[in-house]
Amino acid sequence: MVVSRTPQRSGRRKSDRPNPIDVHVGSRVRLRRNMLGLSQEKLGEAIGLTFQQVQKYERGANRIGASRLLELSQVLGVPVSFFYDETDPVHAPPVPTGFAESPQEGFDSDPMRKRETIELIDAYYDIDDAAVRRRLFDLAKALAASTAGDTP
Repeated sequence: MVVSRTPQRSGRRKSDRPNPIDVHVGSRVRLRRNMLGLSQEKLGEAIGLTFQQVQKYERGANRIGASRLLELSQVLGVPVSFFYDETDPVHAPPVPTGFAESPQEGFDSDPMRKRETIELIDAYYDIDDAAVRRRLFDLAKALAASTAGDTP
């Protein structure tokens, strides 16, 4: 009698949580995309994907392969190491080190992933006049300093 075995699939099952490293790399893709003012749709077009696939990469639901990561680094204008390092180029709180918390906790605590932040960035860059943008920036800094007890 021949017993047929189905090979065990490596990786994770659909019900498993994303790997924290995949979540971190995806969050860096999103951070850089937002810094450049690109929509998920525009980034997807640049690398031949749908915006839904970009969303899955950014959430860490889908892993980004080596060739795709290289392509993303070229389109986003950063070295591949940008997606792994811990330094935050926009002075936001750093991504948690060691990935001790669950991926969802990291997702929820990252202000760059909040809808409010994304809408604020989009609105800011919709202002065509650089001088007006600068005044808004200065106002935001002054308000932040005054609520922290500092003087602007």
